Amino acid sequence: MKVTLINPPYPPSVHSHPPFIPLGLAYLGSVIEKAGHKVTVIDCQAEKLTYETFKERIAQTVSDVIGVTATTLLYKSAMKLVDISKQTQPYSITILGGSHGTFWDENALKEYPNLDIVVRREGELTIVELLNKIENNLDISGVLGITYRKGSKLIRNEDRPFIENLDSLPFPAHHLLPLEKLKHNGKILFPLVSSRGCVYWCDFCSTVRMFGRGYRMRSAENVVDEMQFIHDKYGIDQVTFYDDAFSVDRERVLKICKELRDRKLDLIWDCGTRVDMVDRELMKTMRAAGCIAVWLGVESGSETMLKAMNKSIKLDQTRRAYKIAHEEGLMTIANVVLGFPGETEKTAKETINFVKELNPDDVGFYIATPYPGTPMHDQVVKNGWLKVTDFDKYDTAGPTFETPYLSMEKLAELRYKAYQQFYLRPGYVLKMLRKGGTYGISAVKTSGAYLLRALHLKYW
Repeated sequence: MKVTLINPPYPPSVHSHPPFIPLGLAYLGSVIEKAGHKVTVIDCQAEKLTYETFKERIAQTVSDVIGVTATTLLYKSAMKLVDISKQTQPYSITILGGSHGTFWDENALKEYPNLDIVVRREGELTIVELLNKIENNLDISGVLGITYRKGSKLIRNEDRPFIENLDSLPFPAHHLLPLEKLKHNGKILFPLVSSRGCVYWCDFCSTVRMFGRGYRMRSAENVVDEMQFIHDKYGIDQVTFYDDAFSVDRERVLKICKELRDRKLDLIWDCGTRVDMVDRELMKTMRAAGCIAVWLGVESGSETMLKAMNKSIKLDQTRRAYKIAHEEGLMTIANVVLGFPGETEKTAKETINFVKELNPDDVGFYIATPYPGTPMHDQVVKNGWLKVTDFDKYDTAGPTFETPYLSMEKLAELRYKAYQQFYLRPGYVLKMLRKGGTYGISAVKTSGAYLLRALHLKYW
């Protein structure tokens, strides 16, 4: 069968940024190819395709099945592509996959008649079975993990069990992607996922609901095999781990580091994890094995808000993790959530001051966004706080709801001031100038941008 997989463009309202490798599509492409089908990937972000140019492209790509992936932010864009695809190839079967479809499956089928099937949660095993049924004109009623249209009815099959042996999956099919158009400063930053799922249930996150609470891990050997493959085939010298909490299993991380050293693999890498899942020996070992940066979830500088988020960490654990990371020579990037239900101007300012105390090398202040599939979404809807229902606005940069404790206007102002206060510290600018390198130069440029905007807006 001829299968086309599509990464949709961002909504026009979203600020442009460099495209990244669509890892989910690369995994799907690999298992579909292995099953004997012909796969084409259209990456609208990398190829800078508009809806008009996509229409020309898909008209030239004859497909039996057209699959589109979507996060919440990309949902409307993805469905526009489904409509265009059905117009140009009316006999193709259209499929939606990804996190948003997983929690919005029946709604999506009701809202968009040109959509035929939604694949929920992990898609690798589901898509292969589904394609086999379609190719042989068999009934799909027994395919686990799908929601589909049957006449005027919507059928929601049972969930498919999660893939227990992640080593059984082939490496992502990077060769299907427009790699030349995915370069940043002449290089491609290859992402890896070494695990799926999470052991915690933070209320703003859909990871557990998407990939399960059981933390499933690839073996250290399999992870480094992929790093070796990428390095040898594409000449890559840097990768980034997309795991939600890379160091859940401390011993596995140590094995990965040992494997990298034993193979003398000349790669640098970064990862993200929780502040309560690192220690000095671990970070020292990671640094010696090529790790240059860690993304450590701060989320809030208020114990009250951390408890409300169900984050299960303490401020002193965060302080300790950042102190050790700095002492071991690792770059640090702080992830922060502002505006979670219960947030006040006071707790938000506590968070801003806490981040300055931690003094990370970079920071992301994200507005709490009620994505379908999260307890936060249910809470916001139940209390009648939701003000923005246009998913094109769910970019974590702007508020979508307000509570009796904090207005949307005040939250937006706090976020801007958080960035301003962080980047405009003279000590921070000098620190990053001394560091140099990609992170340092980027941070200094960001500081300069905030300085110019602050002068323009007369914040001084």
